[in-house]
Amino acid sequence: MKRCMRQRGVAAVEMGILLLPLVVLTFGTTEYGRAVYQYNTLVKSSRDAARFLSGQGPGDPNDVITAQCLAVYGNTTCTGSTLLPGLTTSMVTVCDSVSCPTDHLNQTTGSGVINLVTVSIAGYSFTSMVPFVAPNITFNTISTTMRQIL
Repeated sequence: MKRCMRQRGVAAVEMGILLLPLVVLTFGTTEYGRAVYQYNTLVKSSRDAARFLSGQGPGDPNDVITAQCLAVYGNTTCTGSTLLPGLTTSMVTVCDSVSCPTDHLNQTTGSGVINLVTVSIAGYSFTSMVPFVAPNITFNTISTTMRQIL
């Protein structure tokens, strides 16, 4: 009978010891999952904007604004909420044969003129909800380059 009395509360102590690492693991997994989700959203939005521009002529400022709206808002009219919190059109840059002639030279081939279009998103910061487990992260520049045959 005395042995049972000494065992009372042992499970609660063990649970208390294991609870902290389990909570840290859980929060860490969810925060890094959120970071990967946001990174993936940035990659897809830059790809969508580059795909839009690859079907347009180079150098049109209206097309650049439309591509920035597409990258930030997911639509061409800059309406609604942004795809990610803190994402702005000033973070999106477009390079084509007109805006960056040294990097994106027109090349004439047998099938026409090839124009390279690059959409970059720079300076986006992931803000962790639990910074003591997963730190805030500023992503490197995310770029997508596609070609356009005119």
